[in-house]
Amino acid sequence: MKELMLVINEDRFFLSHRTRIAVNAARHGWRVTLVTKDTGLRGEIENMGFDYIELPINPTGMNIKDEFKTFRFLFNLYRKHPDAIIHLVGLKNMLWGGMASRLTDTRGVVYAVCGLGTLFGENHRGKISLFIQKMLMFAMKKDNIMAIFQNHDDEDLFITNRLIAPQKTCYIKGSGVDMGEYAFTPMPSSSPLIIIFTARMLREKGVIDLVEAAELLRGDYEGKIEFWLCGGLSNNPSGVKEDEIESMIDGSYIKWLGHRDDIKELLQQSSIMCFPSYYREGVPKSLIEASAIGRPIITTDSVGCRDTVSDGKNGIIVPPHSPRQLAQALKLLIDNPHLRESMGVVSRSIAERDYDVNDVASRHLEIYEKLWAKAKTPFPNIC
Repeated sequence: MKELMLVINEDRFFLSHRTRIAVNAARHGWRVTLVTKDTGLRGEIENMGFDYIELPINPTGMNIKDEFKTFRFLFNLYRKHPDAIIHLVGLKNMLWGGMASRLTDTRGVVYAVCGLGTLFGENHRGKISLFIQKMLMFAMKKDNIMAIFQNHDDEDLFITNRLIAPQKTCYIKGSGVDMGEYAFTPMPSSSPLIIIFTARMLREKGVIDLVEAAELLRGDYEGKIEFWLCGGLSNNPSGVKEDEIESMIDGSYIKWLGHRDDIKELLQQSSIMCFPSYYREGVPKSLIEASAIGRPIITTDSVGCRDTVSDGKNGIIVPPHSPRQLAQALKLLIDNPHLRESMGVVSRSIAERDYDVNDVASRHLEIYEKLWAKAKTPFPNIC
């Protein structure tokens, strides 16, 4: 039986971003194993029919002993499963999982470049970033691999820096969304008007800029609109601390809802998605989901974010780190309900064209099948 191993930082990310890909592979005869950190969801995943191997990994840590433990675990795992296709999701897994695959005789490797975060950002071009690039370059010098990029900026970065050959890259725009589950929903007619932000509470996600923009609008709109900040705390060094969040909110005009499992329902209650991130995103899942629901998007001219918006058609793009311009964009949509509705319709059409999860799953399966067959030709018919 053909074997697929998905190596992912945490099992909850698998459930939110990769489940349909795994289900589709299993339907086509693949034995699927999830290699991941257990956050309490192992039973749910095993009940779906997938094998589960717990991965020793600290997703945000930098302790060298922990990092070597992760590398050694994957190295030994690959030696036991030489015929598996390995799908590495996330930068840390690409790094250690890629190194382990280079040093073992794995059948094929898929690199999922789904956001490079701060290490490849504008303020992080030092020795650590260069060291990681050198290690990725070594790991990717392997014949039977394919790197999937969610945006062309990341693809160009890898090719320009000679981390990977162009014929070993593929562009799939995001991780997809179930267009039936996230069906188009008309704009709410009730007040107050809801502006929603969904992401982990990281500074680079733009949450501070959004709060500053909200304060600029408070005098004109308090009581008429609400800002909902949806997302849990993070152990990332750039995470916003709980006491800082509490100091920014008032529980009425600006609300922090914490981690939520009902994002779809919250999007349906909202009228505008605002995501002023300057984190180096892949294609943000929150913007894909908002597009499917049919909401206009305000985001920044940053990697990954700008790929979701046709400026002036389904949303507005503003410069990063610009609370005042963010406030102006918000004001335009708050004051123009017809513009919100027309942009929302375009968002849905873009989602149907670009983000259908069934298309995403099918394209992944084609890549797995090609690698399994140890194809020696490039992949133009797929990517």
